[in-house]
Amino acid sequence: MEKISRKEQLIGDIQNLLNSYDGIHPTSLNVDLLKFMDENTLVSIIDSLLDQKEKNLQADEEWLGKFKTK
Repeated sequence: MEKISRKEQLIGDIQNLLNSYDGIHPTSLNVDLLKFMDENTLVSIIDSLLDQKEKNLQADEEWLGKFKTK
């Protein structure tokens, strides 16, 4: 069984994060381009995607909170 490198795992994580949004067409990344990036850059991209996802969740919660009855 072939072992996946850390960079390949990070690239897979980025693609999975991009494809985790509901209602969005699946994203296919050009893996060859991402392979030129170092691990720190790939981790930074993942951090940015996670921050964006968290902000979207918070905005959704605030919007839904407007409909709560008091």
